Amino acid sequence: MTTILVTGGTGTLGRLVVPALGDAKVRVLSRRAKGEGQFACDLMTGEGLAPAVDGADVVVHLAGGPKGDDVATANLVHAAERAGVGHLVFISVIAADAVPLGYFRRKHEAEKIVAGLPSTILRAAQFHGLCLNAVRSAAKMPMVPVPAIRFQPVDAREVAERIARLALGQPTGRVRDLAGPTVYSMRELVEQYLRATGKRRPKLPVRIPGAAGKIYRAGGNLNLDADTGVRTFEDYLAEQVG
Repeated sequence: MTTILVTGGTGTLGRLVVPALGDAKVRVLSRRAKGEGQFACDLMTGEGLAPAVDGADVVVHLAGGPKGDDVATANLVHAAERAGVGHLVFISVIAADAVPLGYFRRKHEAEKIVAGLPSTILRAAQFHGLCLNAVRSAAKMPMVPVPAIRFQPVDAREVAERIARLALGQPTGRVRDLAGPTVYSMRELVEQYLRATGKRRPKLPVRIPGAAGKIYRAGGNLNLDADTGVRTFEDYLAEQVG
């Protein structure tokens, strides 16, 4: 039986990936172990990694945050190398090598670190939930700021299904990106949310400055040739707010 270690297994994506792994023997790595098959670990220091990785055939690396992805990934890869792990699956973000912001840069560095192992790298678009949280927060303001950004939000369940299939297969390097079926401007997402919640708010266009703004205005954060899921932001919004 294949033994698969999932980092971030209790997070938004991890909770969906773990049950999708079928008959595999799954270990879950998180900051706090709360039950059988769970391992407590601090990826930023590497403390607790060795026993979690020991004996694993596959590592699915989903843990991430606003800072430190490159450091955490390096610690994981070193432990996986020592343990003889045969396949590491990594979730990254579309345009990791194009958007000049810290989060994207660290994801790209992590991709390069992972490539030193037999690995599979999937870049995905932002999840529907992240976009909903963004517009929900913005809509709390008397005047809603609307940055000049477009998104291809994807359903986390569809990403989880893809990750699980990749983990049960062979290392294939970087695979085709995965995005949602529709491109939306931030204004469109805001307007959909306001309609769904029955709110009225004036909107304030915001121009993003600098190199990042130039990339966003040109659509450099998108991949129109990516594989696409079927669930739209409208579907997700209807589930969440009716």
